[in-house]
Amino acid sequence: MLDDFFVRALVAGVGLAITAGPLGCFVVWRRMAYFGDTMAHSALLGVALSLLMDFNLLISVFLVAAAVSLLMLLLQKRGTLSTDALLGILSHATLAIGLVLVSFMTWVRIDLVGFLFGDILAVTRADVDLVWGGGILVLFAIVWMWRPLIASTVNPELAEAEGLQPERARLAFMLLMALVIAIAMKIVGILLITSLLIIPAATARRFSTSPEIMAVLASVIGALAVVGGLFGSLKFDTPSGPSIVVAALGLFVLSLLTKPRTGTTQQPAMGQGGQA
Repeated sequence: MLDDFFVRALVAGVGLAITAGPLGCFVVWRRMAYFGDTMAHSALLGVALSLLMDFNLLISVFLVAAAVSLLMLLLQKRGTLSTDALLGILSHATLAIGLVLVSFMTWVRIDLVGFLFGDILAVTRADVDLVWGGGILVLFAIVWMWRPLIASTVNPELAEAEGLQPERARLAFMLLMALVIAIAMKIVGILLITSLLIIPAATARRFSTSPEIMAVLASVIGALAVVGGLFGSLKFDTPSGPSIVVAALGLFVLSLLTKPRTGTTQQPAMGQGGQA
């Protein structure tokens, strides 16, 4: 018989994996893995500001990640630096500022390891409700914006010509990423969030013939990684968050040993995903 805390961890982890799967597909399609790291690193600055101002942790992390996204868009429009250079600056700057702020708050005891690597076994019933409630909201938004998201990923110029407002879709995608990172921080930690976004999507890519199939498979593979990682953590007494990522990596390695399906999706094709 499984303990209650382990069941809560399973339910929360599966909910997060289902949510992260479709978002991870867009991260892979858009080649935005470094952007995911930047958003994740900004979470620590959100934690520091939350403690400094005695503000709600989830809202603080979301607001900081959203602000970094908006700043990224504004700096890109100025065109003074390349995107990867901007991401590098924002990623390490937000992480460093967060750590410096934390070091000044000597009156607060902070579990940095918990924030960096998460502790899924410590999730509460309220956390489970938050994961599934936020996850349903994110998935509903993705389904609602699927066509403009796919169109702006394939060809932003054509999407603009069709009146699909790719810039708005891009901003919405970044805000959804910020929300998922805020929700996921306690479960898998700041440093492992990007892995849970990218690895299942990369695995699903080898067996998918359409964007929709890849999004669904990414969620399924992520859920399998959560279940496998948690049971592996239970059996071998290893850290739960990293164990989930290792399980996801194992599934990816296994996928490399199999022959991908004919017509595997490398990037969403025009006319797929409900796009005209």
